[in-house]
Amino acid sequence: MTVTADASPSFSSLDWGRVDLDQVPHIVAPPPGPRSREYHDRCTRYFKGLSGQVKLFPVAFSEGAGCVLTDVDGNRYIDFSSGIYVTTLGHCHPKVSEAIARYASTLMNAHDFTTPIKTRLCEKLAEILPGDLNGFQFYDSGTTAVEAGLRVLRAASGRNEIVSCYYDFHGKTYGAVSLGHIRSQVYGRVRAAGMHMVPRPDAYRPLWTKDDGTIDTDAYLRFYDEYLDRATVGDVAGFCLEPIQGWGGTIMPPEDFFPKLRQFCDERKLLLMMDEVLASWGRTGKWLCSEHWGIVPDVVTIGKGFGNGFPVTAVAVREPHKESFEKISASSSYGGNPMACAAALASTEVIEQDNLLAHALHLGEVALKRMRRMRDEHPIVGDVRAKGCLMGIELVQDKATRRPLEEAGRLVYQKAFARGLAWIPAGHILRMSPPIVMDERTLLKGLDIIDEAIGQTEKELGYAS
Repeated sequence: MTVTADASPSFSSLDWGRVDLDQVPHIVAPPPGPRSREYHDRCTRYFKGLSGQVKLFPVAFSEGAGCVLTDVDGNRYIDFSSGIYVTTLGHCHPKVSEAIARYASTLMNAHDFTTPIKTRLCEKLAEILPGDLNGFQFYDSGTTAVEAGLRVLRAASGRNEIVSCYYDFHGKTYGAVSLGHIRSQVYGRVRAAGMHMVPRPDAYRPLWTKDDGTIDTDAYLRFYDEYLDRATVGDVAGFCLEPIQGWGGTIMPPEDFFPKLRQFCDERKLLLMMDEVLASWGRTGKWLCSEHWGIVPDVVTIGKGFGNGFPVTAVAVREPHKESFEKISASSSYGGNPMACAAALASTEVIEQDNLLAHALHLGEVALKRMRRMRDEHPIVGDVRAKGCLMGIELVQDKATRRPLEEAGRLVYQKAFARGLAWIPAGHILRMSPPIVMDERTLLKGLDIIDEAIGQTEKELGYAS
């Protein structure tokens, strides 16, 4: 499937995202097919440390165009993963590919010297980001951006301790791991000094509820107040958390949580850092996911879909804190290189010009309506959620007890993949992140495939009559 789309100004991303459902999904060799297995076996003689999704379904992909992936056996899949939340505009979007190619043949790297393309990207970010988020530094991975953001948090506050939340994910270096749930002997089973974790509100699995059974957000904040007083040494720089937890299973906060947390931090002179590597840049229908709740973080990380697959991330800070970059040795070898800036600027311009923020919101509404039907019809579907093109389905043993059904998560993932849907598992929670250029019919086709896989899994596990 060769990319030949016209990238002229009249080119439409919504055309790029449209899929011929007579041709896709198209399975010619039951996946993982023989050539996929051959490549996988050859590669993994040397390449180690694979993700869970690859171990569960080891296909080898050869091409991608728009919302379609093709494997080496010729099978074609609807993409509900976006390369793990990355190819927000679909694979090989012509405008982004052309922008990268232009600088790949002009100027690939000039360390942190000023370039015209970097200047234009900074100006565009200052124009579209909320409030006074107008200080920037660029990096090549989400983890690196998070680590830099933490250094800014400490430099701006003059304090050291950081508070994060249960089940957050912030990366795989020591500082980032210490903010999250990942456990590894590599790090000596000890978090970095000064790192604290607290529970965050999960409306489906609340720790504290009101008399009417709804989640009590204020109870969480009261706990935070007590925790800061009793469990820290009084040297807290601020909070760092995801707006929506991705690795944790697309966990949505109650609508009042972030406005109240912003006020909580302001009253205590704490800074608020939002790790939006996963949730930003159109994925949820806003540039920053935190915009859904009308707040402006002091520090925010941006990544994944920022360059539509090209490795480029950013740290943005508010006006009063941007000089803190000068204190932390902020530059990096690859951050802000011309190819990266071109990819990020092109992605941003495409989202603007094709009104894709509104389209992402629409797709989220369509998906939520369809997934609620699935929840009503299937005994193992406990909860469904979506904000824009960030979606999740939680599978449970029993809707009353809400006990996780891990085996079902694995089976549904594999069965839907075998039917031609490339997507993301997370234990008993099914995660979906279709490109925001996807058309409504393709979105519904993908959800139909999941619905069928859930039904078949229920029969296998004895949940359906």
